Amino acid sequence: MSSSSSKAIQGQCSQQASSTKAQLSTCGLCGFCECFSMALFFTVALLAMAYPLMAFDMGQSTRCVTIPNQMKVCKDVGYSEMRLPNFLGHRNLEREVVPRSEDWRPLLQTGCHPQAQAFLCSLIAPVCLDTFIQPCRSLCVAVRESCAPVLACQGHPWPEALDCDRFPAEEDMCLSPYLKFSHFAKGLPKPACQNCPSVEESPVVKTVLDAFCQHDFAVVAKLYRRRLPMGEPEFELEGRVEFIRQGPLLPYDTQHLLHQWLLINLQCANVLVRPGRSQLYLLTGFVLPDGTLALARLFPWHKKDANIAIATRKWKHHRC
Repeated sequence: MSSSSSKAIQGQCSQQASSTKAQLSTCGLCGFCECFSMALFFTVALLAMAYPLMAFDMGQSTRCVTIPNQMKVCKDVGYSEMRLPNFLGHRNLEREVVPRSEDWRPLLQTGCHPQAQAFLCSLIAPVCLDTFIQPCRSLCVAVRESCAPVLACQGHPWPEALDCDRFPAEEDMCLSPYLKFSHFAKGLPKPACQNCPSVEESPVVKTVLDAFCQHDFAVVAKLYRRRLPMGEPEFELEGRVEFIRQGPLLPYDTQHLLHQWLLINLQCANVLVRPGRSQLYLLTGFVLPDGTLALARLFPWHKKDANIAIATRKWKHHRC
């Protein structure tokens, strides 16, 4: 293992004894069918996590294996070897560990917490050291507070197997949260889990101008949908986001923000773009008092929709 990987692990582990420190220094996430498929996808993932964590025997014999290339969720986590069985009781790398790790890719793609990957991988692919390294309770709480609402948006509770009370307290040897993430992205808007916004085809000019006046922001973005090998849809934004009314949005953050909204609100996103296609949209919405972004009215912008183009030109001189 490289020295940089070793330092990354040392920086995340709360150290209790100098002898343990010495050991550490040596290693280092439509139609009915599509919506049903996504619901089933997350249900399988959560059931896979239902194995009681407390049933893991810390005294059992384990072995170290290289994290395989196909295990993309944990490939760049900061270390190259993991223990088997893992903290979820998975013993077979190809039949259990790799498939179960992929179950969590849609959640991680939402960016719900900057250390969500480290937290999940510490359970799925625990680092191979002379001692077991679990996530600290404080790290679990931080990830749960940010990511549980995303699971709830998909209709699922936080898994019982990830009950934060089951993890060691801060003073024990465990994977702790980075202090620099405690104020991560403070003040920036975050995507809301919401009911699907109104999609309006071929609006008249007045309708579009009224939407500009009634909402905090208006942007033009091209949404693209493609399929991954496992079948779950993935959404992207093609090109740049164009601001009609910027409002509280920040230019450097808006594209990422809208992408997160699509990944969190998958059932809504499934309706907006057909698989393998892209669609230009005029999007309007609010930034709520709690700092979350909610889309309100969506206008598909087809080539024949001259009224949207007229409204965007008139907006520069329009008075609400």
